[in-house]
Amino acid sequence: MPVISRFHGLVIKMYLRQKEHNPPHIHAIRGDSVGMLSLSDGMMFEGDLDIQEQRMVKQFIERYGRELLDMWETQKFTYLEPVVK
Repeated sequence: MPVISRFHGLVIKMYLRQKEHNPPHIHAIRGDSVGMLSLSDGMMFEGDLDIQEQRMVKQFIERYGRELLDMWETQKFTYLEPVVK
């Protein structure tokens, strides 16, 4: 699972398509907490990230939505700089 970005202790990853399922989403991991967040609206649909972590990842998705969706569709992964200060 390629690492897309890292910020504030969060690691953002995306699975390779043959191992993954819709809807298009990213995985956010911080310690023992994980979350799967939709690329369409940034909402967590599975996982246990706290609300502050969810907000940071949603802000990341809002900034890089097009790039993330391109990665999902093409499977060409690149590292994206953090946007959360």
